[in-house]
Amino acid sequence: MEPLLIVLLFVNAAFNAIVWPRFYPRIAQDPRARDAAGKPTPFLIVHTVLIAIALVLALASLIAAIAALVS
Repeated sequence: MEPLLIVLLFVNAAFNAIVWPRFYPRIAQDPRARDAAGKPTPFLIVHTVLIAIALVLALASLIAAIAALVS
């Protein structure tokens, strides 16, 4: 069971690290991302926070997978 969990953690880390950052350029270029004055809107802020959380989870998954692999 442990090898399956290690693989799952690595797959999760890879998925989050590869997929989520690719959304940022599209979100940043979306007309809803900035208001008339050029300031970031809640649309941009929320999506940026979601991407950051996904990357933190990717790092946590990677660290957990390596720790499980080493022990």
